[in-house]
Amino acid sequence: MADSPVPNGNGGAAAQPDDFTPTLNALAQYAKDLSFENPNAPRSLQPQQQGPQINIQVNVNARQLAEEDFEVDLRLEGDAKIGAEVLFAFELTYAGIFRLRNIPQDQMHPAVMIECPRLLFPFARQIIADAVRNGGFPPLYIDPIDFVGLYRQKAAEAQAQGGVA
Repeated sequence: MADSPVPNGNGGAAAQPDDFTPTLNALAQYAKDLSFENPNAPRSLQPQQQGPQINIQVNVNARQLAEEDFEVDLRLEGDAKIGAEVLFAFELTYAGIFRLRNIPQDQMHPAVMIECPRLLFPFARQIIADAVRNGGFPPLYIDPIDFVGLYRQKAAEAQAQGGVA
C-alpha cells in the first residue's frame, strides 16, 4: 500500500520521485490589462452599410519566475474600422503562471512560447468577445491563432536582426 500514488487534489495521482514525465501545469491565469474604446458612440452603433475592417495583432512574452515557473503574457490588440472611422478598439494582456517540469532544455523555449499561450488563448478570446458585446457590438470571436507559425516568425525576425547587427 505504501507504493500507491497519493492523490494530488486535482483528481490525478501525485508524481512519484522516479517519475520523469514532462509536465506543464497552469498555476494561475489573470487579466493584467484590459481596455475597450468605443470613441464614436452612439454614431458607431448605428446600422452600417458595410462590414468593418478588423485588425488584430498578437504578441507573446514570457519571463522566468523560478527554476520551473514562468509568467507568459498573451497580448491581443485590435480595432474595427469603416474607412478611417474607428468603431471600436481593444487591448488585452492576459497572463498565466506555468510550471514546466522534466522538459528537455532545448524544448523549454518552444513549450513556453507555443503551448502556454495556446492554453491562454480561449480565455482571452472570450474576454474580448464579451468586451466587444458589452460595448454594443456583436461579439468578436477571434479566429484560432497558429502559435507555432507565430513562434517561427519571431525566431526568423530575431535571427535576421542578429545577422544584421
